Amino acid sequence: MASVLWLDLTAEELRSKAAKDAVVVLPVASVEQHGPHLPVGVDTILCGGVCKAAAELASDVEVVVAPTLWCGMAEHHMAFGGTFTFDIPTYRAVLLSFLRSIERHGFHRVLIVNGHGGNIAALTAFLPDFARETRLHVEATTYFLLAQDALGPLLEDQKGVQHACEVETSMMMVLAPGCVREARLGEAFGMLDGAPGRPTVSRHRSFRDMTESGVIGDARRATLEKGKACLDACAQALAGLMREMGKGL
Repeated sequence: MASVLWLDLTAEELRSKAAKDAVVVLPVASVEQHGPHLPVGVDTILCGGVCKAAAELASDVEVVVAPTLWCGMAEHHMAFGGTFTFDIPTYRAVLLSFLRSIERHGFHRVLIVNGHGGNIAALTAFLPDFARETRLHVEATTYFLLAQDALGPLLEDQKGVQHACEVETSMMMVLAPGCVREARLGEAFGMLDGAPGRPTVSRHRSFRDMTESGVIGDARRATLEKGKACLDACAQALAGLMREMGKGL
């Protein structure tokens, strides 16, 4: 099977993809702290891996997976070190530049696939701008929310993805096993402080105020088998959305 990755294709092959009205999948993620046991590239590794797996499953429609945008909105992780972050105007400008490049190459449809919780609010806010400032049909999703119903039954202590947790650690055991510091798994747990807060009031909180370890959830529950099941659940859910876009549904 030919590669689904933009980086693997020639310019001629990409022109052919555009002529076939392929959906461009644009993964967006982050580089940020992920506790004592995982590298800072987790969100980028997982988002790119899920997008590739999903595009291979959706082989009945024309899809090409663009390079992953590895920097996002991660101010809340900065206190731990190891993290890069955009501000809102820069993030908007970078994404719009990517979309305009895709548009200039003759593509018409873009699926932005997010792999980092801190990007969700910004992406939602940007969609009207993208509709106004390009002629592209742009949709956006966060892969682990798209697959949340399927993930829940696979987990022991969580209903979905948290941070450097049971899910992310398990999936890293599949996609980048050499990057998991298994000797540190015993330290890799942490929970929110339990304060109820007010659901109608928002404020910025540093992860340093929520967890000493940098982890939300319990990575000690992670296993390779669970990682394979979670990866498959995420890829299946995302492949379904790719098919819907590819068939114009």
